[in-house]
This record gives sequence, structure tokens and C-alpha cells, in this order.
Amino acid sequence: MNRMLKKRWISLYVENQIGVLSKISGLFSGKCYNLESLTVGRTEDPTVSRMTIETKSDEETFEQIKKQLNRMVEVIKVVDFTDLSVCMHEILYVKVKKCGLKEKTELFQIAETFNAEVVDYGKDSMLLEFVQTATKNDAVIKLMQEEFHSIEVVRGGSVGIEAISMAER
Repeated sequence: MNRMLKKRWISLYVENQIGVLSKISGLFSGKCYNLESLTVGRTEDPTVSRMTIETKSDEETFEQIKKQLNRMVEVIKVVDFTDLSVCMHEILYVKVKKCGLKEKTELFQIAETFNAEVVDYGKDSMLLEFVQTATKNDAVIKLMQEEFHSIEVVRGGSVGIEAISMAER
């Protein structure tokens, strides 16, 4: 029995109805499974939503999660992204407050290096938007915490789709 905990991702196609998100998150909390990240949005079909869920678990627990999700009436399809070639990104906003000219210059360099957008700019603050992998966003947050005194961070969960080619992403 393999008890090694690792990050795992599931993509769910679900009925776009009131209460579906609550039922799915309730399944996780009721079984004491942790949701590391959960993102949901409507698909090209307005009656269907797609969820991207990140959890950390061992193989046996993850298999249980997938089986329980498959049993739910509102779940149309469960796709295990863990070992698939996928394009997956999350959005991250970092607001740096109380910064002067020197810090702003550094922020423009960070934005250029990480291919980020400066989405708002004030007399003593800047707001940057990053759309990249969660791992890269983790590195950005760590860098910002080390370099700047007053930051505010908001990040969305990852969204992903199966890659068209089998090339490593």
C-alpha cells in the first residue's frame, strides 16, 4: 500500500446547477480530504461547468475520491490530470504598497522577467498580474516577500486542459 502523498489534479465536467459546487466541496470535507485548489467556470455549453481540483493524497485515497465523484449524479465526467500532458496555469495578483522609485524600477524588471502585466499603478503602489504555473507563482510570492515590505497576494486556482501534442509542458 503506497502512502506517499503527492499533488494530484482532477478535471470534472459537472451540471451547471445551483448546489453542485457545495455538494462536491462537501464530499471533500465530509471525508476529510483537503482541497488545495478548486476552480470552476462554465464551458462552451452553458449547461455544463468544468472544475479543476488540486488535492494532496496517497494513491489509495485518490482512487477513492475519483470513485466517489463518479457516483455523483451531477458529475458528467472525471478526468485525472495527474499524469497527463496538460496546459495548466493560475492567475496571481501581487499588490506592492509603500514603494518608491527604486522599488518600482525593480517591479518593472520582475514583471518583464516573469512576463507579467502591470495592471494598475499609483503614486506609492503597483499591481502586477501573473498567469503562469502554480510553481512559478510560488517563486514569485517568495521573491516578493523577500524584496518588499508591504505586499498583498490574491491567487486563483489552476485551470487546465489536456494538451494537443504530447510534448512536455
